Amino acid sequence: MKSQDIRNTFLNFFEEKKHSIVQSAPMVLKDDPTLMFVNSGMAPFKEYFLGNAQPKNNRLTDSQKCLRVSGKHNDLEEVGYDTYHHTLFEMLGNWSFGDYFRKEAIAWAWELLTERFGIDKDILYVSVFEGDEEDGIPMDQEAYDFWKGYISEDRILMGNKKDNFWEMGDQGPCGPCSEIHVDIRSAEEKAKVDGKTLVNMDHPQVVEIWNLVFMQYNRKANGSLENLPAKHIDTGMGFERLCMVMQGVQSNYDTDVFTPIIREIETITDKEYGKNEKVDVAIRVISDHVRAVAFSIADGQLPSNTGAGYVIRRILRRAVRYGFTFLDKKEPFIYRLVEVLVKQMGKAFPELKVQRQLIENVIKEEETSFLRTLDQGLVLLDRIIENSKTKEISGAKVFELKDTYGFPEDLTGLILRENGFTYNHSDFEKKLKEQQQRGKEASQLKSDDWTVLVEDEEQEFIGYDTLEAQVKIVKYRKVTSKKDGELYQLVFNMTPFYAEGGGQVGDKGYLEDAQGNIVYIIDTKRENNVAVHFAKNLPKNVNETFKASVDAKQRSRTESNHTATHLLHQALREVLGTHVEQKGSAVHSKYLRFDFSHFSKLTVEELRDVEDFVNRRIDGKLPLQEKRNIPMQQAIDEGAMALFGEKYGDTVRAVRFGQSIELCGGTHVKNTGDIWHFKIVSEGAVAAGIRRIEAITSDAVKDFYFENNRAYFEMKDLLNNVKEPVKALQSLQDENTTLKKQIEGLLKDKAKSIKGDLKNEITEINGINFLAKKLDLDAAGIKDVCFELGSQFDNLFLLFGAENDGKAILSCYISKELVASKGLNAGTIVRELGKHIQGGGGGQPFFATAGGKNPDGIEAALKAAENYLK
Repeated sequence: MKSQDIRNTFLNFFEEKKHSIVQSAPMVLKDDPTLMFVNSGMAPFKEYFLGNAQPKNNRLTDSQKCLRVSGKHNDLEEVGYDTYHHTLFEMLGNWSFGDYFRKEAIAWAWELLTERFGIDKDILYVSVFEGDEEDGIPMDQEAYDFWKGYISEDRILMGNKKDNFWEMGDQGPCGPCSEIHVDIRSAEEKAKVDGKTLVNMDHPQVVEIWNLVFMQYNRKANGSLENLPAKHIDTGMGFERLCMVMQGVQSNYDTDVFTPIIREIETITDKEYGKNEKVDVAIRVISDHVRAVAFSIADGQLPSNTGAGYVIRRILRRAVRYGFTFLDKKEPFIYRLVEVLVKQMGKAFPELKVQRQLIENVIKEEETSFLRTLDQGLVLLDRIIENSKTKEISGAKVFELKDTYGFPEDLTGLILRENGFTYNHSDFEKKLKEQQQRGKEASQLKSDDWTVLVEDEEQEFIGYDTLEAQVKIVKYRKVTSKKDGELYQLVFNMTPFYAEGGGQVGDKGYLEDAQGNIVYIIDTKRENNVAVHFAKNLPKNVNETFKASVDAKQRSRTESNHTATHLLHQALREVLGTHVEQKGSAVHSKYLRFDFSHFSKLTVEELRDVEDFVNRRIDGKLPLQEKRNIPMQQAIDEGAMALFGEKYGDTVRAVRFGQSIELCGGTHVKNTGDIWHFKIVSEGAVAAGIRRIEAITSDAVKDFYFENNRAYFEMKDLLNNVKEPVKALQSLQDENTTLKKQIEGLLKDKAKSIKGDLKNEITEINGINFLAKKLDLDAAGIKDVCFELGSQFDNLFLLFGAENDGKAILSCYISKELVASKGLNAGTIVRELGKHIQGGGGGQPFFATAGGKNPDGIEAALKAAENYLK
């Protein structure tokens, strides 16, 4: 059975059991502060488990794209070394929200596996939670009794809390689970070793295939458990592992999920899979990672240096370095695999087809960039090896290569071994852990349990129509982080505050009680479909009714910028073409940022046309037309534009200004005339095929023109109020260029005259010709003097200092024969002496420079130079 048929069979089976089939949610999460990516099938449904929203049907089924780069059995650095773990994988799932429970979940799982898929029950094992004394939870006898009706008791295994108790996180819904394991070893192997002894032992042919979670508890902040008001079913089956079983192979990578990609890698690299273990690992890594990167880009997450973007960049760079090291690929090639991936999975995931060109462009650009980094790293590593006095390189230097230059430590280790060197692993790990701890401490958030004041099923957002309302606090909790300190999160029964989403920042404002006491709301964020308001302190009486007021000025400016992004999107498609698609946005009160797909830099004329297009619609005073809670398909049929990477519900809000129609939950001006004016302040590249425009509107434009006007008159005043300041500036620039050339000539003449005097000042110390002196020259002049003297003297050591524009310069020259015979290094020396001038520098072993902000330290540096000759 082909993989596409396996997926369809699963979904159709549960559709027959009255489940609604839902599309996979985007892999990149935008309203869950605890996760960057969907890492399990249940992640998109957290709002239902938490009771913050109600699904249209209490029974759902799907195949969810997931990404795991850490956690149980899924460390990124291990993927590729076995045959059944992945970064990106599909999770087949069926869900019950307060409907059926253990009995049906177990019965249907068994029916699907053994009857519909025809898997031999004699190769299956199931596990049941054995209970936990610390939590006071007994063994899951109910699940055990149900399983006895389908499978012999010697195949029902007891599992501990680690394996058979599933938790959403440190807090939240959780419960015991039953895992279904499959043993696909040969008959001979089964005869030698009983399969039950290999369950959960990381055996490549005895693997977990399906996990049935019986969600019935809530984990509180203090670690205790309480019963959930409703019981839920959450199941997850690894699609790739199921395909392995159904297709009768011993590895996920031997299924038709991966074989087309592997064949293409073999063709491109002229390597054969299955002949060499290192080559096999590299091919598995690349075939896995290209899927993760392609799906992430399709869902709107581009590689970058921070957050989720850094994770994607790290995955792609790992694939590049395996191709570089083990497949001998020194040029980009991973982007060429996207075509095969689209053919294989584009039907189930149409976003791959639509975004194919962008995915290829971004991957190719990232490959090219990282290959340049590898080249630079090789040069730096060669220098470290050349200058090392021992065969062990310090872990700090290996960490610096990784942290500063992006050169991976495993490749560093490989190259060092090839040259007969090692590095201090413990020192490297110490530096790495220190860095990780700093990042963890900065972002770690400790949350108390929610204190619930009012049972309120669903929060209502009323901020489209009003900026003030009488509200009640439904629940609150204290949160603490190193970055923000102690804060309180408040949830209201209704709120006029817009919660950050769709690129728009959250509202600020205040709460006021009947006595006039005020608590300031410093931010509003969406978490699992609930608007959470952040405050530095709690109101005195949390049970009162409060007046909630949004900062009207900030909201107005933000709305102007948000509406402008819609008009900008329309303008770009009109001016550049309909290939333009929004790839991200940030809407603040002071500015807007808009990322879009386009292949080249915008010309001055195109930028002017885009500005004019937007401003004509502002001048046209187009009214806001919105439709709330309309069916998604109706909005699309009426011309509304949906954005890839966004998660939409069954009903949506459509926002229209003239011919601009988009699905959008954000807030907008009532009339485009309220924007006043639109001005682009910058345009540039973000990634291959992605451009970014930053722009301003409203008061920010007024400030922009006021500042430009002020600067203009200041410039005219400096130019004695000439009538044509541009011509006057050009004349000054021409005159400045002429004077610079004259000064350069004078400095060269000065350097020539100084050289003769310096020859007579060189002294011999321990067989070395030495001179340390402060000169009245610039850096170029000093370098010229150094090399001129170096051509006339052997065994020469020079250190010159100079002061230019209040800053200090040190230049060190050492004859190459001294570098070789004495082990002296000009780069190391200037770095050390640079401390005297409160600066640093570097260069080559025979010539290096340092700069600093303390000219008074030059004399001390010159005196210290003699120490290197003793």
